[in-house]
Amino acid sequence: MGHSQHDPAFKNRRPWNVGRKLGAKRALKPQQVWAIRFWLDGKRRVRDRAMFDLAIDSKLRGCDIVKLKIGELVSGERVRARVIVV
Repeated sequence: MGHSQHDPAFKNRRPWNVGRKLGAKRALKPQQVWAIRFWLDGKRRVRDRAMFDLAIDSKLRGCDIVKLKIGELVSGERVRARVIVV
């Protein structure tokens, strides 16, 4: 599905990424990480704090963290020391 060059609406359309920064984002500074942790603790968002800590410690992307299942991280009542993500 393309656009016709003869379509009048196509001539005025700008690409979606004009003026946006592309590529990898800058890593969070330690001060920013602690500020996020403090804010999550203050709002009592335990699940979000656990997911944030997992993301920081494992260096996984957000889409990979969301796909994880509890059974992959927990064995019985204990949290696993190591998990392999393929």
